[in-house]
Amino acid sequence: MAAGTPFPAPKNEGGTGAPALSRRHAAGAPSARGLLFTLLGEFVLPEDGAAWTSAVLTVFARLGVGEKATRQALMRTAAAGWLDGERAGRRTRWRLTRSARRLLTDGARRIYSFTGPVQDWDGRWLLVSTRIPESERRARHVVRTRLSWAGFGSLGAGLWISPHPGREDEAAGVLRDAGVAKDAHVFVATRSGLGDVRAMVAQAWDLTAVEEQYEQFIGEFGGGDPADVLVRQVELVHAWRRFPSIDPALPRELLPERWSGLTAARLFADRHARWQPGARRQWRRLNGTG
Repeated sequence: MAAGTPFPAPKNEGGTGAPALSRRHAAGAPSARGLLFTLLGEFVLPEDGAAWTSAVLTVFARLGVGEKATRQALMRTAAAGWLDGERAGRRTRWRLTRSARRLLTDGARRIYSFTGPVQDWDGRWLLVSTRIPESERRARHVVRTRLSWAGFGSLGAGLWISPHPGREDEAAGVLRDAGVAKDAHVFVATRSGLGDVRAMVAQAWDLTAVEEQYEQFIGEFGGGDPADVLVRQVELVHAWRRFPSIDPALPRELLPERWSGLTAARLFADRHARWQPGARRQWRRLNGTG
């Protein structure tokens, strides 16, 4: 399994062309807009691509989000180019734009296919070397945030590594967008030894922090079936959305002996499959489509 981001990261914040989704919302930010993208991807996209305001308000009220915040999330998401509003008397129906369908389809594929460590790794590393002056703050920010978003770890001094050689084009795109491609170097290589590889991994990635979040996920969703399956399904998917962006999906041999990622992935797959039919039936009733 090749890990990816839960939604494609924008090439430039506020750039031209298709609307850009901030990394906060793409990774499941704990906000009304973040929850809205989860709802859209889980329930609206698989159906007819439309949702009544009343249905969204009802679900969000059950999630503990107030009406004002919910309406603001809908309006801001529409203003950003992800939703089109249709008036029907005093009611409003929100329809996914073409850009939103593409974004959510890609995001769903990445979220639901993210299952933890890579199997059958061939030992090859992707290395990115770039020197960016301290004065080039924008370029440094773009490289740091987008390579981290893509699962790269930093060994310091402009050296980034990933056990996923297939991300070479993505890394090159980051360097071009940052305007530093002509002074950068990209390698696909094998490691010859000397220092301990696990020490190198610990320097490049904060796996302890990722492990702690997996443990929290297991603790939160390890119980039985919920009373409100629709709300719980939203919470489940929303919580899982962050892992493709924080877990670099390292090969099993590079991970600590104690690693909860596999347990968490099995738990997510089980709960999602178990709760999905009932949650979708509830959503269809609220949205007037079932």
